[in-house]
Amino acid sequence: MKHRGIIFDMDGTLWDSAENVAKSWNKAIAEYGYKREPITKEDMYSVMGKTMDVLASIIFPNCACRDELIKVCYKEENDYLRTHGGQLYPQVEKTLQELSKTYDLYIVSNCQSGYIEAFFEYHGLGKYFKDIECYGNNDLEKSENIKLIVERNHIDEAVYVGDIQGDYDSSKKAGIKFIHAAYGFGTIDEDVAAIRQFADLPEVVGKVF
Repeated sequence: MKHRGIIFDMDGTLWDSAENVAKSWNKAIAEYGYKREPITKEDMYSVMGKTMDVLASIIFPNCACRDELIKVCYKEENDYLRTHGGQLYPQVEKTLQELSKTYDLYIVSNCQSGYIEAFFEYHGLGKYFKDIECYGNNDLEKSENIKLIVERNHIDEAVYVGDIQGDYDSSKKAGIKFIHAAYGFGTIDEDVAAIRQFADLPEVVGKVF
């Protein structure tokens, strides 16, 4: 019997954390003493899905202390999300519970270390996932982290569920299937399988595998 796995993106796929991330960054920036306009959730939407280094260069383009400040922001972000969470998309837990009866579930994100764990801690969803990986752990691009998850969990057939073009490109580069979370933050240039709401996933996954 084939070992089939579903690998999830986070932002724009499982939840929307932009508002609380912006709040945490503004708190961190104020405490650090750096002067800039307040970060908005729209600012965060514009960089969701990008690797940490690219995100930092966009949010703090002319900051000499960028490397130090971004670490302060990410620490505050993780602490804040552990106690405040984000906005889960409708029926996420119910759908994950259903999917986990048939498939092994995983997360691969371009986030910092601790972000996925904060998501688990606040929302109590860690019990549904077999393994996770992120850019912050190893500085690897998403396609390489998808490959890591597939290889170390001995997955025979995998699909990545994500919301932006970069997610599709990464899944294609990793050699696995893709489902577009069309309710998320982005569009896909190719004609791909898609879900309009998270609860549609069991039906669509069944058609993709």
